[in-house]
Amino acid sequence: MKVAVYPGTFDPITLGHIDIIRRGAHLVDQLVVGVTTNPSKEPMFSVEERLEMVRREVADLNAIIAEHAPDEPIG
Repeated sequence: MKVAVYPGTFDPITLGHIDIIRRGAHLVDQLVVGVTTNPSKEPMFSVEERLEMVRREVADLNAIIAEHAPDEPIG
């Protein structure tokens, strides 16, 4: 199973983001869209609002998972 992760703030989600998501969905079995925060930016929308926007835009695609990706260091 091929899985890919597309992280970003998506604040707000743009047509460019949606294009990348749609193209990526055809290349893998599962695409995880990780909605994260950027501590150096003041967001326009809350994480919950951004998740809802992403989920609404990709509702017609199979194998897309939109989840909150906390901005924690790895390791």
